[in-house]
Amino acid sequence: MSKRHIFRALAVTLVALAFGACTKFSDKPKGVTSTSGVTILACDESFQNIIEQEIGVFEYIYPDVSVLPYYLNEKACVDSLMSLHVPSAVLARELTPEETAYLTANKKKPKTSRIAVDAIALIVNPANPIEILSINEIREILTGQVTEWNQLEPSKLGKISVVFDNEGSSTVQYMKDSLMRGEKFADNVYAQATNPEVFKAVQNNKNAIGIIGVSWVSADMNNAAVANAESMAKSLERNDTTVSTFDSSIKVLKIRRDDSIEAYQPYQAYIFDGRYPLYRSIYMVTTGVGGTPSHGFYSFVTGFQGQKIIMKTGILPAVVHPRMVNVE
Repeated sequence: MSKRHIFRALAVTLVALAFGACTKFSDKPKGVTSTSGVTILACDESFQNIIEQEIGVFEYIYPDVSVLPYYLNEKACVDSLMSLHVPSAVLARELTPEETAYLTANKKKPKTSRIAVDAIALIVNPANPIEILSINEIREILTGQVTEWNQLEPSKLGKISVVFDNEGSSTVQYMKDSLMRGEKFADNVYAQATNPEVFKAVQNNKNAIGIIGVSWVSADMNNAAVANAESMAKSLERNDTTVSTFDSSIKVLKIRRDDSIEAYQPYQAYIFDGRYPLYRSIYMVTTGVGGTPSHGFYSFVTGFQGQKIIMKTGILPAVVHPRMVNVE
């Protein structure tokens, strides 16, 4: 094991112990800079694929720094930030005025930046003949008004099984806020605990429909093929863009608005111009002061290099426009 791996393992252990003991972080521990030392981060687990890439490249470029992520549901991420256990968080929403005021009262000055626009993908088994769903049809599935595939189009498949990552996820909250109109989820809606398990449930069940962040279905970003930090870092030196394709072991459905006849898959170009309707912003929040690794990582993710990494994960960066191409 290399010295770097030994250091990282020890750092993970020490920070985990401190986190479990409810030790609050300091503004600027001794002996650290924006590119050296250890920092911890609470990240919405829906965005794990994305942040793993950011951390890998940041640590590759700056080998004296370690960013230790905790992948949690949205509420746990916010709670960790509010309890001052972590200096930074990646969320699917901005802090509320009350949350900002609380941090300020505790002598923390939160900085927030929108770092990306994510899409919610609906995925089914390739054996499922369905290709397109409207927003209203999705609502009817989630509320139990539609319970079998043959209610949507002729099909030999049976009862629909809807799978999310977990009950507290931001993906669940997004669907509640955007589609549910105050109604409850039907009895055939299940939580699978993690995003990879949603993926596997759809691969193994012809009747399942998974609801998941689009980075998890990118052919280059699924768990079996996450790019290594060195190749990703070198790609940042090239003046190019990437058009993502989807993993062929599942089918990514086209979604149409209720007032439109055209349907679209969650490609970057369609997220960019709003034609794909299921999208949300991703925010990074930090209370880290200048000259600390938490602030350094925040600056990296919100800067050009971090934004170009996001472009390569299949979602839309906040400040780098995608190349518009025909993906039909």
